Amino acid sequence: MNITFDIYTIIKAALEILILWLVFYRILLFVEGTRSFHVLKGIAYLIIAFFLFQVLGLDTLNWLLTKIFAISVIGVLVIFQPELRQGLARLGQQHLFNVGLEESEMMAVCEDITTAVYRLSKNRLGCIIAIERELKLKTYIESGIEVDAKISAELLQSIFHTSSPLHDGGVISRGDRIVAASCLFPLTENPNFSKIIGTRHRAALGLTEQTDAVVVMVSEETQEISVAENGRFIPVVNRERLISILRDLLLKPKKGNAA
Repeated sequence: MNITFDIYTIIKAALEILILWLVFYRILLFVEGTRSFHVLKGIAYLIIAFFLFQVLGLDTLNWLLTKIFAISVIGVLVIFQPELRQGLARLGQQHLFNVGLEESEMMAVCEDITTAVYRLSKNRLGCIIAIERELKLKTYIESGIEVDAKISAELLQSIFHTSSPLHDGGVISRGDRIVAASCLFPLTENPNFSKIIGTRHRAALGLTEQTDAVVVMVSEETQEISVAENGRFIPVVNRERLISILRDLLLKPKKGNAA
């Protein structure tokens, strides 16, 4: 009886530790590279100091830190407000079942997008194309105009031509279809970028900070082509590189096919 109880206790404790470890690990991954990461490090140091003060019996410092922790709950909510909002949005947008395209179909999409952005760049026309992945972009789709048409290089070029009423804003694609155009994307909240890049760049970064979308854009001013993912830009040096980036980001490796 005692042996069974002990085994159950050990399993329960191990499960709790595993869950807590996964939660903390996901939090660290989420805030890595942001200002919140350094705030978390500071909080961790304070917690370590708190336990040291308790072990050493430093009652005055222990009392002071206890009061600071009680007050800092509100401060943490204020500091982490953007990250908390983004995290809850991602959690609410996740879905269990996602039927993707076949590899050949996804590669055809990559080819069409690549062809379109290089032609737009050559013609000195800007564009911003968001490719939906695991997280639904419903909120941003509703901000634009529904299109629901099969992706083609020609259609993308016509949407972003200055004579088109849909050219102002972004396009959102899902699978091999353009879902909506003239969509509004959130601007990045990263202070390192806001003053040195244009509106399209800030919108591309902002959407990828709040969702897992991949964004391809052309700058109307410089004709440069960029890919944004996970709040960062990936360098694009030529057409082959762009196709390679899109393939790596959009094609999931099939189980059992790992090299």
